[in-house]
Amino acid sequence: MDAKQTAEYLNMSLAWIYREAPRLGLTAYKFGRGRTAKLQFKVSEVQAWVGQQKLPAG
Repeated sequence: MDAKQTAEYLNMSLAWIYREAPRLGLTAYKFGRGRTAKLQFKVSEVQAWVGQQKLPAG
């Protein structure tokens, strides 16, 4: 899925996706160069990343 779809899926802003997602371990795949480059995310990896964000019960 592209960056906008990922932002919608995570209920986060598109700016957050570009700024924070890579820093927090959400792997993006870059296609193209420079200003026209597009970020893509694997659905399975986004879902796995979400699963890792759970807080422990307690």
